[in-house]
Amino acid sequence: MAELIWQPFGMTADQREVGLWTIQAGRYAAQVLTYGGILRSFTVPAGEETQDIVLGCETLAQYEAQDKYLGALVGRVANRIGGACFELNGKRYPLAANNGPNCLHGGVHGFNEAVWEAREENGALVLTHVSPDGEEGFPGRLDVRVTYTLTADGVLTVDYQAKSDANTLCNLTNHSYFNLLGHACGSLEGQRIQVWADAITETDENSTPTGTLLSVEGTPFDLRQPVEFLRGLAMEHPQLTLGNGYDHNFVLCRQPRSPMRLAARVTGGGLCLECFTTQPGLQLYTANYLDGTPGKGGASYGPRSAFCLETQAWPDAVHYPNFPSVVLSAGESYHHTTAYRVTAV
Repeated sequence: MAELIWQPFGMTADQREVGLWTIQAGRYAAQVLTYGGILRSFTVPAGEETQDIVLGCETLAQYEAQDKYLGALVGRVANRIGGACFELNGKRYPLAANNGPNCLHGGVHGFNEAVWEAREENGALVLTHVSPDGEEGFPGRLDVRVTYTLTADGVLTVDYQAKSDANTLCNLTNHSYFNLLGHACGSLEGQRIQVWADAITETDENSTPTGTLLSVEGTPFDLRQPVEFLRGLAMEHPQLTLGNGYDHNFVLCRQPRSPMRLAARVTGGGLCLECFTTQPGLQLYTANYLDGTPGKGGASYGPRSAFCLETQAWPDAVHYPNFPSVVLSAGESYHHTTAYRVTAV
């Protein structure tokens, strides 16, 4: 069973106390902040040494100053809602447009800025948060529980649960940035990505889904066999130009007899990271808009210095009946699980 250690991490600008939890299991360790439920570090064995493969900030003030969602839990609705509004049961709900014409990652003050309640439970870290009715424009009180679990064989699991007292939207994810050569490496060179997906959801110039599914065949998005990140990013394609790199939802292939599908695998630096999920989509993001964000130990995080594997329902699903629904009905349970397994190659 993992060992959990708590220590203070400071006070937010509005005087909310934040704690840092360390989950230790064998040679693996994960640090999680109560601010934003942020995965601050994930330290894994790398030969005789260890490697921290998750980007993060040195101080709480740096986390509050950045807007890149480093390591954070995001919601109520991850990714984009086009037009920053939606209709539910005949009523229109306007939202904040915080990403061009889109509402992104839950709005101006999403779950990434919340200070979550935390407790240890059977060797796992349980975070809970209550989002009141009307917060960021979303209907219903939403009670959220996220559990971080780490095992000695390198599996970091994030389990998401939620319930609402009214019909609402819910689509939760974690926005960690990974680099298998170390959080301060600064480049994706030498790292290969494989994604089990036959299509992506097409986006327009505002990164808003158009409702069209594009086959990956013959494109830089064909990652069904391992591809060097830098090779894929160097290819020509209108969607890569619009996103300034990979910033797309991959439509994950169904895998029989298993609720947890293998979504992606990344290798590099003698390590292999595999991402498993119950979700139907994976947003692959190559940190295209990091801009010198200050990081741990004096590091500076620039463009394309990391990758995100954001498991999710498809973006803007509320506007496309053919997309998997993100509507959570009153009294029903939202439950999804994602696991990241890191091993030596």
